[in-house]
Amino acid sequence: MKAYDYLIVGSGLFGATFAYFAKKAGKKCLVIDKRPHLGGNVYCESIEGINVHKYGAHIFHTSNKKVWDFVNGIVPFNRYTNSPVANYKGKLYNLPFNMNTFYQMWGVTTPDAAKAKIEEQRAEAVKALQGHEPANLEEQALSLVGRDIYEALIKGYTEKQWGRSCTELPAFIIRRLPLRFVFDNNYFNDSYQGIPIGGYNKLIDGLLEGVETRINCDFFAHRAELSALAEKIVYTGQIDEFYDFRFGHLDFRTVSFEQETLDMPNYQGNAVVNYTEREAPYTRVIEHKHFEMFGQTVYDCPKTVVSREYSTEWKPGMEPYYPVNNAKNDQLYQRYKAMADEEKNVVFGGRLAEYKYYDMAPIIERVMEIWELFDF
Repeated sequence: MKAYDYLIVGSGLFGATFAYFAKKAGKKCLVIDKRPHLGGNVYCESIEGINVHKYGAHIFHTSNKKVWDFVNGIVPFNRYTNSPVANYKGKLYNLPFNMNTFYQMWGVTTPDAAKAKIEEQRAEAVKALQGHEPANLEEQALSLVGRDIYEALIKGYTEKQWGRSCTELPAFIIRRLPLRFVFDNNYFNDSYQGIPIGGYNKLIDGLLEGVETRINCDFFAHRAELSALAEKIVYTGQIDEFYDFRFGHLDFRTVSFEQETLDMPNYQGNAVVNYTEREAPYTRVIEHKHFEMFGQTVYDCPKTVVSREYSTEWKPGMEPYYPVNNAKNDQLYQRYKAMADEEKNVVFGGRLAEYKYYDMAPIIERVMEIWELFDF
């Protein structure tokens, strides 16, 4: 008999949720993380009484009531509604693209006037294609929303995110661009959204309550010793690293942060402001207090913390964030996945192990499915 039923490598949302259901099923788990804290990328650091999203903004949203009820059963969530603002050369636009955006862009005040303006510009873009399908992201975006919105709100931001020109990016990256002909700045269409009251650490602590954990514990530095402790492994790290990069490295985009504590109660008046012109080196500025402080409570806290986000190309040794799901990487991932599918005692889960972008709610849905579909 081994000491644990599961060795869970990584204490992010996938690993912590898996540990919760495993414990509920009477299994004994050891959760390890190479970082000096639990929670993976949803970890929050408390600064001046503000929960700072250390690895970028995380906003929980879902239409799955089962998932919403589950997380609220761990910790109650607040009523935060994601309503980002775009700053293009000093002028502000509401996101997602809605009647407020169209009014700010063109001065139109009715849905019919906004539709007419967009259709006029879309027609120009479609005519320029001369019957061909869009060959790159720029042509795709122009055919969907026209030149004004593309130039101000898509082009520069996208080029900073991906580190290359929109004419060099494949068209499939933007399959559709939702246009809302109502005055509604709510970014998500989901039925439920919010932030855990007290920050995401409360959620992780609740999921891992009663589960043994070790931080500053690198799986690959002690692989044989750690693997011998458990009957099965739940692995949430990079799948290519698990197999010693035998077929080569999968590509990622990464993000770096410039964090600043300011001696003022309110810096930008919103949690998320995107900087969409190419000349601004950062993609967005996050003011963390607005995720949990509303109305007058913003001013009850005399300081604020902001983070400027910079998107860069990933290199080994850097923190991987976003999979680059192009043809080359998808083919490489399939080679690693074929090996993973042969594993009898390893569960691969999460954005790094499955090489796909995940929002938080689908991560929890995935773990729920695993426990419902398989006998663990």
